[in-house]
Amino acid sequence: MTPRVVNTTDAVRQAVSHARHGGMTIGLVPTMGALHAGHASLMQIARASCDFVVVSIFVNPTQFGPNEDFARYPRPLEKDSEVCAAECIDLIFTPEAAEIYPVDFRTFVEVPGLDSVLCGASRPGHFRGVATVVLKLFTIVQPDAAFFGQKDAQQVRIIQQMTTDLNVPVKIVVCPIIREADGLALSSRNQYLDADQRQNATVLYHSLQEAEQHVAAGERNATVLVEGMKARIVATPGAELDYAAVVDANGLQPVEILQGRVLIALAVRFGKARLIDNVLLENLCK
Repeated sequence: MTPRVVNTTDAVRQAVSHARHGGMTIGLVPTMGALHAGHASLMQIARASCDFVVVSIFVNPTQFGPNEDFARYPRPLEKDSEVCAAECIDLIFTPEAAEIYPVDFRTFVEVPGLDSVLCGASRPGHFRGVATVVLKLFTIVQPDAAFFGQKDAQQVRIIQQMTTDLNVPVKIVVCPIIREADGLALSSRNQYLDADQRQNATVLYHSLQEAEQHVAAGERNATVLVEGMKARIVATPGAELDYAAVVDANGLQPVEILQGRVLIALAVRFGKARLIDNVLLENLCK
């Protein structure tokens, strides 16, 4: 199946309207392209639960800082289209920046309290751009459900809050992290890693695994877990720690003692690549 490719809001709305008139449910998988098996897993879940699936491919300029990788972010549209075709996607939306942000565009969405911690602390304005573009995509596509990966846990939490606060009628489906055989979470930015960095980048997964094992053994002191992760990462050649954190999974604020739903999260730089990973722990008792 070859997906139809469109690049305007009107074309998306016409296609979606036609599908709806046919009684179809609509799924959306928002991406920035450079698609990999993680994205494909989102498409598979969307395909299994929706009749008509839209994949957006848009490298969103408003979520990149002035010294980040917007200009060199990979844009292999032909290869991305092949991935979408293999997953039987119905429609690919590949807008130009001017379609999403026309002249005199000035409205942005912010989710205070959730967007300035963790990744937001080192990437100011990032989640303002994310929330804005996702809301625009929801408005353009008007899906019944949208599919996101747990790897971007903070992004997911912000989008959940935004849809609740603004009464956006879209179901947010959170899908499992997809990993390489050695545990590295799949990411479009993994291609920035050289051979040594790629080998050493597994420290994120192994640090999270170790923290999770300590929790399973009864550890509930967040400081013990954070210091253990920091020590392992700092000892890894080429690794530059951005943050290691244990936070409440709802408010994303640091906790001292683990209980309830807790997110253990990491951000680590290897050269030009900033990698993130996390583990979500449920129903913890003191």
